[in-house]
Amino acid sequence: MRLIQNMSTIAEFATPECPSNRTIKIAVIGGSGVGKTALVVRFLTRRFIGDYERNAGNLYSREVQVDGEQAAIQVQDTPGVDVTCNGLSLPDHVTCSIQWADAVVLVYSVTDRHSFDLIGQLHQLVARAGGVNVPPVILLANKADLLHMRRVDAEQGPLLAAVLGCSFCEVSASEDYNQVHGAFHRLCCHMAKQQPQASLSSHTTTGAAEKKGRSPLIPRPKSPNMQDLKRRFKQALSAKVRTVTSV
Repeated sequence: MRLIQNMSTIAEFATPECPSNRTIKIAVIGGSGVGKTALVVRFLTRRFIGDYERNAGNLYSREVQVDGEQAAIQVQDTPGVDVTCNGLSLPDHVTCSIQWADAVVLVYSVTDRHSFDLIGQLHQLVARAGGVNVPPVILLANKADLLHMRRVDAEQGPLLAAVLGCSFCEVSASEDYNQVHGAFHRLCCHMAKQQPQASLSSHTTTGAAEKKGRSPLIPRPKSPNMQDLKRRFKQALSAKVRTVTSV
């Protein structure tokens, strides 16, 4: 992927000469047009650019401070996922990105109901592709500033995250850097606590070490089937509606 404007502050390849002994790998996954690239660029550079060429999937790397120590953050921006009559239409390296990552960020746009409906299937994909080393997941709802275009109610994101067993944050890549930075930075801090004295990029540790290393603050993805997922989400939404009605 090439950005429309020159973003030379972002390295488009991993930097092997990086002095840090920590590397935190994050894969960002979601439907087309939800703002994945804008979120990544906002987090790494503080800048917002609203116009990009088609996302071909790119690896970004930058040194940041995590809990007072230098860490190399590698963020894999992935092409948009869509649904066809045969199921999910996945670019080839999305599954590889999940297996490569220490953590996964699932993104939908509050202005695009279809992108929200994709999340359950993407969550299942993460659970399957991760195998025994399923990476932690957070759910981000982007474009929160576009109130007049909202198609996903504000309470539905937290409800879905609760059903999936993952963390949630509603953000605006265009309007609020602090929201975006906070979501990614909290994820990095949680991951850094897993292996304080070693690189986070290694997936060759023993099963016991992996189990011990996973942060309890960002749960592993569950793997419900889609019917069960829809049922639990409707139950949670109905309970929310009943509560509001009773008030």
